[in-house]
Amino acid sequence: MYIESLELENYRNYKNLNITFDKDKNIIYGDNAQGKTNILESLYYCGTTKSHRGSRDRDVINFDENEAHIKVVVRKNDVPFRIDMHIRKSKPKVIAINGIPIKRAIELFGIVSFIFFSPEDLMIIKNGPSDRRKFIDMELCQIDKIYLSDLTNYNKIITQRNKLLKDLNFKFDKSLYNTLDIWDMQLISYGKKIIKRREEFIDQINDIIIKIHSNLTGDREKISVVYEPNVNEDNYEKMIISLREKDIKYRTTNVGPHRDDMAFYSNGIDLRKYGSQGQQRTAALSLKLSEIELVKSIIHDNPILLLDDVLSELDVNRQKYLIESIDVTQTILTCTGLDEFIENQIEVDKIYKIINGTANLYEPERSSNE
Repeated sequence: MYIESLELENYRNYKNLNITFDKDKNIIYGDNAQGKTNILESLYYCGTTKSHRGSRDRDVINFDENEAHIKVVVRKNDVPFRIDMHIRKSKPKVIAINGIPIKRAIELFGIVSFIFFSPEDLMIIKNGPSDRRKFIDMELCQIDKIYLSDLTNYNKIITQRNKLLKDLNFKFDKSLYNTLDIWDMQLISYGKKIIKRREEFIDQINDIIIKIHSNLTGDREKISVVYEPNVNEDNYEKMIISLREKDIKYRTTNVGPHRDDMAFYSNGIDLRKYGSQGQQRTAALSLKLSEIELVKSIIHDNPILLLDDVLSELDVNRQKYLIESIDVTQTILTCTGLDEFIENQIEVDKIYKIINGTANLYEPERSSNE
């Protein structure tokens, strides 16, 4: 699969944009704050209905406008798919596939798969549990519609339960208190499914990451990823009941997969606590490369890789390893300059220069002797 074209209207700093992509390596370069990342974000938006930044729908609309449009043409198994997204400030967004509106966002999943890699991802080992949970959820939601549905329902129930806990904290009501049993039953049901699928996902990652990490470290380190569930399936119900009074006191749900984490061990050392910056970044790179291989094996196709100014954060050896690893994957990457590609003789198929919300196709200067 690969992206053929992208059209934007009133999306962040783009009034109008229409660009095409090569099926191999594409570079979007320019100074900071020109809109390079916005292009990658819009592509990811069309594939997942969400911003990788966690932005709300209204936040991606141009400041002076009330709505924005994204149009992406994807070619998959030689068949074109057009994804149209109409984003509005005061109403839910509307999504259409090949001109036919869809009723639920879940119908979009499976058409295109993206892997987004930003400098922040290199900090995933060092950062808090929420970033590591986000990594798991972002990928699983793209490749597993059942997980997406379970997670959506779980999050809705958490929101409703927490609201109920706040009401009970403000004024205790026996009839309201008794409804907690109903919310807890649903919470446990969806929570157990999430825990089980995350366990499977981490096992799948472990099957892939060991070899990649070993190659990156010259066989000096052996990595393992460990899922750390906040609660086990077997004692979930018991923990929910035992912590009910604490939940009311603190007005929040204190136990469940929304508090999960995962650990990274290299030669038995917990990289979150004791790993050097270099070790943490190498582990993060290994994780993202493992993600690519896992998605390939599941969808039987190459996902589209979006690299947001990542190469500048890596040394030459890691740059080359990353580029070699994605040789057959459509890659759209942003950077501030082309020097690193010229110096490292990295072959690029299409280049756009971004200047204040406009994209200009870059044509290398040729000597008069050619």
